[in-house]
Amino acid sequence: MAFISVVIPAFNDAEMLRSCLAALATQTREADEVIVVDNGSTDDTAQVAIDGGARLVLEPRRGIFSATAAGFDAVTGDIVARLDADSRPAPDWLECVERLLHDQDGLTAVTGPGEFYGANAVVRWLGRVIYIGGFFWFIGIVLGHPPLFGSNFAMPIEMWRRVRGTVNSDVRTVHDDLDLSYHLQPDMDVVYDESLHVEISARPFASFASIGRRLAWAYTTLSLDFREISPGERRRQRREWAKAQLDATTDGLVV
Repeated sequence: MAFISVVIPAFNDAEMLRSCLAALATQTREADEVIVVDNGSTDDTAQVAIDGGARLVLEPRRGIFSATAAGFDAVTGDIVARLDADSRPAPDWLECVERLLHDQDGLTAVTGPGEFYGANAVVRWLGRVIYIGGFFWFIGIVLGHPPLFGSNFAMPIEMWRRVRGTVNSDVRTVHDDLDLSYHLQPDMDVVYDESLHVEISARPFASFASIGRRLAWAYTTLSLDFREISPGERRRQRREWAKAQLDATTDGLVV
């Protein structure tokens, strides 16, 4: 069996974190370790993490990617599963993580959708269809494969260790999942699966300012990433790697 570490970055998220940890405590497949990264909270986030049985990591540098990176660096297992503090994973979430990754090679991540809770039905529908659906559709076109959704993904820790030195984890105003997705190497892949299900808070839609801030972060993230390597060049490198693998397989069959 794999050793699965769950990483949850948190900032002033005490009550939502309590619900997240409670959901993890009732999984059909237990987490081997749960790491909560307190990103400088002034509420009871740290105490909630300790009371919930999580290993607490302190990351004073503010920023979602700084906190996420600190959690990934602290992982002791071979698989890291990522949630946000407001995530409520389905009871079989970790069971699905293990099953899906078992069916992939060692450099493939899995991700899934999110269902919003809170707010009204219209906001939840717009969030699911436009916000999350649009994210997977548009970024999937840019990348040539599904992006990682920060509230709901898992990957072999080896993937993180290979890209650790290339990501923009020191920039506060980047989306960690988007930046990480862009820095995956040509031999790495992401599989999207509907069975990997979590609920997430509708708090991003609490105000236009909140929505605008997230869109601005997406622009900043893509601007940084595109300056490093263009989407076209990134896709070309992935096609060349896939072709080389196919050629090697064909040559082996001919021999």
